[in-house]
Amino acid sequence: MELNSVKETGVLIVGAGPCGLALACDLARRGVPALLVEQAPALFPGSRGKGIQPRTREVLDDLGVGDAVREHGGPAPVGMAWQSGERMGEHRMFRVAAPTDAEPYGEPWLMPQWRTQEILLARLRELGGDVVFDTALTGLAQDPNGVTAELSTGPVRASYLVAADGGRSTVRRALGIAMTGETVDPAPMLVADVRIAGDALDRLNWHLMNTDAGFITLCPLPGTADFQLAAQFKEGEPDTSAEGVRALVAARTHLEAADVTEVRWSSDFRPRAALADRFREGRVFLAGDAAHVHSPAGGQGLNTSVQDAYNLGWKLGRVLNHGASPALLDTYEQERRPVAAEVLGLSTRIHRGEQERGAAAQQLGIGYRGGPLSSGRAGVLEAGDRAPDGPSGDRRLFDVYRGPHFTLLAVGTDAELPESAAAEGLLVHRVDAYEAYGEGLFLVRPDGYLGWAGEDVTGLAGYLAPLGLDLKRG
Repeated sequence: MELNSVKETGVLIVGAGPCGLALACDLARRGVPALLVEQAPALFPGSRGKGIQPRTREVLDDLGVGDAVREHGGPAPVGMAWQSGERMGEHRMFRVAAPTDAEPYGEPWLMPQWRTQEILLARLRELGGDVVFDTALTGLAQDPNGVTAELSTGPVRASYLVAADGGRSTVRRALGIAMTGETVDPAPMLVADVRIAGDALDRLNWHLMNTDAGFITLCPLPGTADFQLAAQFKEGEPDTSAEGVRALVAARTHLEAADVTEVRWSSDFRPRAALADRFREGRVFLAGDAAHVHSPAGGQGLNTSVQDAYNLGWKLGRVLNHGASPALLDTYEQERRPVAAEVLGLSTRIHRGEQERGAAAQQLGIGYRGGPLSSGRAGVLEAGDRAPDGPSGDRRLFDVYRGPHFTLLAVGTDAELPESAAAEGLLVHRVDAYEAYGEGLFLVRPDGYLGWAGEDVTGLAGYLAPLGLDLKRG
């Protein structure tokens, strides 16, 4: 793909990580013109964000890649503690729960970040989009009608710009938005993708070794022949060279340096927690690591980033294509910044051993109660809650919700309903009484949260109007 002298688009997305790719997929299925640019020559090659939490699996399923995620990933192996080359016993790394009708995914799913990105890029191409690689943002300017971005390949004019360009975000720095946070752990970390010879180390366990120099872990990555290595350095700086990684393995485990047959990728970092002071500046939005930086210990960073995209995508679509009030875009920061702050605290506590990777880490309890788009309650749910899955004839409720539309769900009630108006973005659906909802009417937003709830349609038209939905068109 080549850029012309001045290219115009609806949304310019800077950064083709999981956040940027997820947003591009969501906009593409909504028919929103979007341009996704990436400074690097290819997708990120490492496994870094390998844990996909149950809520994110639901998001990815809605985006049309659920089968691919299931095929290429797998459950987290049981941890195995080692000492002096001897197995000391098993250790559960994550909370595991049996799937239920309401929560179809009961455990985190492991898949290297590079694979997640490949899956999302393949989906984006199916939807008619792509990534423009080797393209850096060099400057931007805003006016009341849009954003003009200077790219290394030429200027682009967009209605909105989304910074998904990581913790060192060029866009955030250009806007002068500060990050407020703390160092989670003063000890630097090394992470690498390695291959281990033959039967030197089994792939049935996530191997954990504590040493005086710092811990080291080796986690088999499902769907690959690789292990992700993570190591802490209480003294000195990590050596990310292949020789340095091999020497590290030999020094802290029972393996020999030669057992590491390949070092496919390596990087170092210092665990940090930081939150952008704001997520919006005019027509520019921060998302993913550009807005919040996590310790990897909680397995929250990639997940929170994808869910930022999922929250923002439908709102941009309603404003650009369906006449929704531009004030809708204010709700992105209002909803997502408190969530990011809460998740940052969780990640930090898990890193410091103050909290286990329990139910909170799965992100199924995240919601927007009391938020700017949450109105009413019915049955056992309140607006802002995640909409549970469940049976619906020969389908699931998630099958009904899948796609860019709103769903008005009538559960166990004969209340009068508007006709289905799918062309305008509203689908009306009835089901029998279901304990996960109780009885009532529930408006499910395109991102799977309840926006409105009630016993009848009183107040629904007024709620929908600013979103560009008119019940009279049914």
